[in-house]
Amino acid sequence: MISFVWSPGNSLPAGTGGSENYTIGQVRELNRRGVPAQVVTIGLGADDGRREFTGIPFRSLPTVDAVGDLDGTVVFVNEPHTVDTSNPAFVILHNPPPIRERERAFLVKGTRTLALIATSHYAAALWAAYLDVDVATINVVYPFAEPCFATQLRPTKPPGRTRILFAGRLSPEKGIYTLLETLHIDVIVQDLTLTFTATTAGADKPPGKVIERLLGEHPGISMVTARTTPALMAELMAEHDIVVMPSNSQYWHETFGIVSIEAQHTGCWVIAADDGGLPETDCGGVVLVEPDNAEALAWGIRAAIDNGPFPGRYQAGTRFTVSQSVDSLIRVLERPQSPPPATIVRQLEELALAPPAERRGALPIP
Repeated sequence: MISFVWSPGNSLPAGTGGSENYTIGQVRELNRRGVPAQVVTIGLGADDGRREFTGIPFRSLPTVDAVGDLDGTVVFVNEPHTVDTSNPAFVILHNPPPIRERERAFLVKGTRTLALIATSHYAAALWAAYLDVDVATINVVYPFAEPCFATQLRPTKPPGRTRILFAGRLSPEKGIYTLLETLHIDVIVQDLTLTFTATTAGADKPPGKVIERLLGEHPGISMVTARTTPALMAELMAEHDIVVMPSNSQYWHETFGIVSIEAQHTGCWVIAADDGGLPETDCGGVVLVEPDNAEALAWGIRAAIDNGPFPGRYQAGTRFTVSQSVDSLIRVLERPQSPPPATIVRQLEELALAPPAERRGALPIP
């Protein structure tokens, strides 16, 4: 059994972020292959989001310590917790390291006992520097787009219209304020053939509520309800020509960007900030622009319009598939991992306390 342990005290929300899509997709594909896998939540009972995910096994535990009683392999999602498990445990680091020092102690302590998985090579380097570990000890398992994105039929494009979608969460780090600035750039606002749409994903959080109200008052952008399943999101993306990802690079660095590959699989151009792991998502349809720059985002949109319809959808759909991602995850879970830092420290401490006769030859001297 492979147990993906969600952040304690938090339900698994549908349609709000990449880590949720990644986790559910991995569990679904593993079970399809006959490999037992489940989502584990902490402290919520059956009110943990499972009703939104038909066919996905869930298990609720009362406390984090109860994770130690699970059989098989434990994979913490985002939050590293120090728990004695029957087999070596892992943590998938979907988010970038926090910028506040008060959060460092928890992350350093938790990751000292776990094997680390990042979602891009950029993220691996970022976390290696933050945790002061060798980047070679951090595994990389790329996210994926569900198959429905590559197979979704695109409706006939309305003549003389270019449809642009912001599909990220309504949060500052996703660059929504850069997009709002872009709506007032002359090469955008004067082009009446452009339509802009955003979803309400993330409006359940306080920042999202504020942003939703701002967008609702803006005449240049329309709001639609958040899509809570991959199939519904694929349908929405197929109704658009361009997806914008103006991720904020001042205090947040996108570790990968699942929306980017979903959009390309659906046949959309992606205009993305040239920052973080977003360059690694290029399936042939990414236009990179300077981050936090409304003018650059505007000209990126113009460049995609000048390019015409995205011609590389078929090829894009062969990259970053769920099958490739799960193959990679299984290889990571099965191969021997480097000893975590806490194990090395403990061995060195035991060696230092050992009698001199036992110390000789115990460790090779470089």
